[in-house]
Amino acid sequence: MATQFPDDFKCPISLEIMSDPVILSSGHTFDRASIQRWLDAGHRTCPITKLPLPDHPSLIPNHALRSLISSYTLLSPAKLQHHHQHHHQYHHQQQRHSQPPTLISSLTSRASTLESKLDSLDQLARLSKRDSAFRAKLTESGAVSAVLKCVDSDEPRLQEKALTLLLNVSLDDDNKVGLVAEGAIARIVTVLQGGSPNSRAVAATMLTSLAVVEVNKATIGAYPYAIRALVSLLRDGKSREKKEAATALYTICLFPDNRRRAVECGAVSILIRIAESGLERAVEVLGLLAKCREGREEMERFNGCVGILVRVLENGSSRGVQYALLTLNSLCSFSEPMCVEARNEGALAICVGLVEDDNERIRKNASNLVQVLSGNHSMR
Repeated sequence: MATQFPDDFKCPISLEIMSDPVILSSGHTFDRASIQRWLDAGHRTCPITKLPLPDHPSLIPNHALRSLISSYTLLSPAKLQHHHQHHHQYHHQQQRHSQPPTLISSLTSRASTLESKLDSLDQLARLSKRDSAFRAKLTESGAVSAVLKCVDSDEPRLQEKALTLLLNVSLDDDNKVGLVAEGAIARIVTVLQGGSPNSRAVAATMLTSLAVVEVNKATIGAYPYAIRALVSLLRDGKSREKKEAATALYTICLFPDNRRRAVECGAVSILIRIAESGLERAVEVLGLLAKCREGREEMERFNGCVGILVRVLENGSSRGVQYALLTLNSLCSFSEPMCVEARNEGALAICVGLVEDDNERIRKNASNLVQVLSGNHSMR
């Protein structure tokens, strides 16, 4: 199965597809379980660069990669199964059909039918999914503009297959910049605003993929309606669309200027409601938005925001707890009323319990919040 995926999805240690990719301070990404075993064995060097690591190396979740891997596995199980069942027939077909120039010309030709375009996109998506040399060939051949034209189509199947192919192309960093230069963002935003539910989910994943490159975060944020369209998807989408929209917002808001834009589009109240319904990815985005004054002010205006964050501290997964602590730290450091509310919700006792947690970042954030909440007892 593993051969189906780009090499970047595989852990350099286990060579398996990563389920929980984390970044080491050396900048390399590993699956959490593999690198934890390496560290537990007493190693204090990066397995790849062999350079020394700090005594307590922190493992930072690679959200963008994790999201790409999960949307990939969402797109592929049926095809993978099909591939295994019809292996020989598939091989034979592949030799007969898939001359890329033919496939590409079938996309651009006026004469080709919808079915032949769909078939070409399917084959190109299959070939590009696991082969970066093929992806390079695709971009060099000028196919991208033909695929972008298919994204403009009113036919939902054509739109979705074209986006899936572009998502594969965007796996390579060089292509992430090239796609933006070719005008991909405008089309992705159009799909986010009016595409089918599946297309909207893939379009959001596509923004996550493009935003992995720092320079694109600014470009996407400055694009009229890009953040607004993600916020609308967050509000109206079903669970898969909501999750992909939250992941895209998280990645885009790692760039500080974009936080205020997201707040202006009304993201805060929508994220708080989604966090309350149990989607922890929303808490991660709130953690970033709480870093800007406008974000904190919106959270203060939302009645019961602190209570919802404290519930995540009680019931959330370790990632949810980490980001809820981060958000509460920002809110309480800047606002006395928020401190009072957090204490009334019982945050202090919960944080005292978390100071002993296994996770280093939770311990640090919890003891920080204990300081903030205790330090503000000066009103006695």
